[in-house]
Amino acid sequence: MTKRLFLLPIAATTLVVVLLTVFFSNVGGQSLALSSEKGVVDKASSDSFTVTVTFKNTGKSAATWSVNVAFEGRDWTWSGTSQVLTLAPSKMKTLTWNGNVPADAPAGSVSRLVVYYNDSFVPLDWWIHVVSNAELSITSSTVE
Repeated sequence: MTKRLFLLPIAATTLVVVLLTVFFSNVGGQSLALSSEKGVVDKASSDSFTVTVTFKNTGKSAATWSVNVAFEGRDWTWSGTSQVLTLAPSKMKTLTWNGNVPADAPAGSVSRLVVYYNDSFVPLDWWIHVVSNAELSITSSTVE
């Protein structure tokens, strides 16, 4: 029992370190923090969407990153165009990508937003859920 109580703080500390590593990756001595919320956005196949991500250089010197975003899922993926981001220490910049859900994305499928920069990536809690773009209308009826 005492052994288990001793291991609990070690496991909790390890989890915190892993989470901090995922959310604040260190590239070339420069830290890059991502600002995001979370949510699920419903879109039909071929619908357009806009991705906006705010970045901050949390390091102590200026740096340049190659940054891109993608939606990745089991049934469909989409990738933006890479952008170059240069930031002085403590400075922030917002980048935007525009895209379309693939025409062959099946209704009911989901894909998750992932931000790539240099040799790192961070999956964010933004998802696109593909909804049916079919609509049923009643054009006539009879009763006899």
